[in-house]
Amino acid sequence: MTAPILLWFKRDLRVHDHPALAHAAALGPVLPLYIVEPGYWALPDVSGRHWAFLSETLAALQTELAALGQPLVLRQGDAVEVLERMRRRFGITRMVSHEETGNGWTFARDRRVAGWARAQGVRWEELPQCGVVRRLSSRDGWQGRRDRFMAAAQGTAPAALAPLEIAPGAVPVVPGPGLAPDPCPHRQRGGRTEALALMESFLTERAAGYRRAMSSPLGGERACSRLSPHLALGALSVREVVQATAGRRGALRGASGGWGGALASFDKRLAWRDHFIQKLEDEPALERRCLHPAWEGVRPRDPDAARLAAWAAGETGLPFVDACMRYLRATGWLNFRMRAMLVSVATHHLWLDWRPVGQHLARLFTDYEPGIHWSQCQMQAGTTGINTMRVYNPVKQGLDQDPDGRFIRRWVPELAPVPDAFVHQPWIWPGAGRLAGQRYPAPVVDPEGGGGAARGAWARLRAGPFFAYPAAAVAARHASRKRPPARSGARRRDDGAQLRLDL
Repeated sequence: MTAPILLWFKRDLRVHDHPALAHAAALGPVLPLYIVEPGYWALPDVSGRHWAFLSETLAALQTELAALGQPLVLRQGDAVEVLERMRRRFGITRMVSHEETGNGWTFARDRRVAGWARAQGVRWEELPQCGVVRRLSSRDGWQGRRDRFMAAAQGTAPAALAPLEIAPGAVPVVPGPGLAPDPCPHRQRGGRTEALALMESFLTERAAGYRRAMSSPLGGERACSRLSPHLALGALSVREVVQATAGRRGALRGASGGWGGALASFDKRLAWRDHFIQKLEDEPALERRCLHPAWEGVRPRDPDAARLAAWAAGETGLPFVDACMRYLRATGWLNFRMRAMLVSVATHHLWLDWRPVGQHLARLFTDYEPGIHWSQCQMQAGTTGINTMRVYNPVKQGLDQDPDGRFIRRWVPELAPVPDAFVHQPWIWPGAGRLAGQRYPAPVVDPEGGGGAARGAWARLRAGPFFAYPAAAVAARHASRKRPPARSGARRRDDGAQLRLDL
């Protein structure tokens, strides 16, 4: 029997526009494999809601592949050990997968797998599935390469896959003993059918109000595409969404109602998605280390436990902040401006290190994408050295995005007795003493002056003698540009600093 080509699925859980599947099928019979790795599910940046969404996506993929003749094979254990068992059983000599830009754990695992493949004489081919470029020598010309990839024809699924004599296995109930329960009552459901329905409804019904409504947690819930968790696991390819958006823009050219501008903005955010993931691909330590080294040690690495716990529980006494955190805990999603505010308040007002802040939010975001997440955590915390320091005023954000307090009242019911005029600042309400019985806390920090430490630290670092050169190096490596960056030590604001990634 001809040895099958082992196709290792990771965060590319689809059959359409799947270059690795098409390549493997052209080489011979395909053994499609997904490995549930208990070590990964014990990490501090993963959670039960991630697994729940993933398990639904895996079940859908298994059904899709079964319709082609060979279901997805699911195995649980260490990747190298599982791959070695498959090699011995089937005589595997070739393996194909997509390139993955994940967290540090998956990066180290892939290096172990590469070592195993070399030692066993297995040829492992990794193909790109988006605009991220592995071993990129310079950001010059990157945008053009990305655009050409997105313009290329989508791949179609093979007509059939030859069945193999192997039990497919079922999706485990839990992926490992280290995963804690994580109720998320309003979580999105996984699977390609759900993803396609969302893309269709966004492009044909919901996108008209995208630019106008994305900044508010109330409007963004419907106006944003909500495709981000499906893109994070690859139930849809980014290229599918880019081309579907381009087709819809063409069909609506000249139409009124804001469609053209909304879809153009969405298309830009799809491009910025690859831009931020490219940063982590180029610098895997980005999730562990401040991009600008001068920031290391400025905030205490061991954060104030009480402040961190209050922020994580949505009990800071800052109503709009608490409402956003509670909403996120219940849904697994939050619009980008409010995500940025949560990081800003945590790192600037509460003076918490961005790493534990980022880990907590990573566990809550169903759409956790390490490249976007850690780049944005550092950007909002001000530690990149190339982005403008933005200290969000949580009261102003609430007044801007939830002026009548409707969102606050839904998610912070303790504030029911507070009149509308005081719901954003209940501590100035003359009857604030009555809130003690409602168990709503006083503010843990002054929302107006709490960002002073961050502004002062930023000013001191920028004025120091060792700031400009590292900042220029960060810009040269990571900043988006259409031309090479200037070599001066002047501040270089990344063009993506103000561009929200609401998908």
